[in-house]
Amino acid sequence: MAAGPARAYGERTHVAAMNGGGARRWGWGGGGRAESRRAEAQAAKDAAATAFYELDTAQRDLRISIETLAAVDDSPAARRAVEDFAEFGRRIDQVSHEYIATVDAHDLERDDLDGDAASRARRALDRTREDLERTRADLERFGQGLGPLLEKAETQLARLAPAVERARQALLGATKALDAVRAAGLRADEAAARLAALSPELTRLNEGAARHGVRDTLQRAERVLREAEGVRREFELLPERAAETDRRLSSLRTRAEALRHRAENVGPVLSELRRRFTVACWEDLQNVPEQVAGAVRQAEEKLAEARTARQEQRWADATARLSTVRALLNDADEAVSAAGERLRRLNEVSFDHSGEVERTRFAIRDAQRLAMAGRSHPDPRHAGPLDGAVARLERAVAGLSGRHPDWWGFVTELDAIRETVADVVRRIREERATGG
Repeated sequence: MAAGPARAYGERTHVAAMNGGGARRWGWGGGGRAESRRAEAQAAKDAAATAFYELDTAQRDLRISIETLAAVDDSPAARRAVEDFAEFGRRIDQVSHEYIATVDAHDLERDDLDGDAASRARRALDRTREDLERTRADLERFGQGLGPLLEKAETQLARLAPAVERARQALLGATKALDAVRAAGLRADEAAARLAALSPELTRLNEGAARHGVRDTLQRAERVLREAEGVRREFELLPERAAETDRRLSSLRTRAEALRHRAENVGPVLSELRRRFTVACWEDLQNVPEQVAGAVRQAEEKLAEARTARQEQRWADATARLSTVRALLNDADEAVSAAGERLRRLNEVSFDHSGEVERTRFAIRDAQRLAMAGRSHPDPRHAGPLDGAVARLERAVAGLSGRHPDWWGFVTELDAIRETVADVVRRIREERATGG
């Protein structure tokens, strides 16, 4: 309810008093009794006016709280409170209209006002006052029930100014970090573009909650803070990223050169394998020299691309190409190492294969003891694979016949047997751990 009607009626009452409207003529019908009724009616009118103003004040005070609630809280409870206040507004408009109509219908300043008319005016004004007071009491109870919602809204309001200030400081920090990066001769075009995109958000923050609402302003401040801090961290890490990229370029270039020299030894290794062992022992290594040479060549090409990306400060591209270089060199290194390791193992087992056999037998016996622990008979699920491992070992040993046995087949078979035994051991332990 606007303050206009209350102010208008207050001014009219004041003007009437100043013009002598409160003066009474003596000698009209009813004498002192009539004058008493007129005074009672006037008192009722004053009381109704007081109730009218108190209701108007209560509504205006609560409206401030409701507007704060609507700006901050969009929960169902807050929306319901706003709707309930609007319904109160309609009720207040109705009782206010009735009050104004009652006052207009009873002119207590008339000289010919008799006692009966004054009594009717008093009763009507009393009813109006009661309606106004009842409405105000209901409004105050409604306002008291908003306590938790208003407390929550005020808490958010208290967060507003610090949140906006933190967002501003984060943007300032990111801008200073960008200046420092550029002063060091580095660029961060992508991050700088993201920072520039935050400028309109700063404008909206400066426009404030009065234009954009408390809730939206808080969310905007939090988003700006988060994004600005992320950009600032990128700027601050950029010198370290540049240095790390330079270190990786140098390290991988050195590694590629070393691997190229190591690859030269693959030829002699293959020659010795061909001379001393059967085809099955080295056939899968035939293409290692070509594979290594191709991998090193590709790695050097990617290194050149990474160097160009580094010079152009395309950091993501440089990192991606360096990762490719490392993968290529890893593959080449494994291939070179595989040839040398093949020759080493074949030399060992061809000189004395008993060590490999004993290591495999020990693994089988250890697994058999574990399988029998706490049992009178082994579980067929475990006994079967272990018995099969024993048979496989015997066949592998028996297969070492002739002048040039397949030593690599022997080695790989024993490796496979030990892996089978290890699988059985793992299953036994898992079953016992779970009560199986």
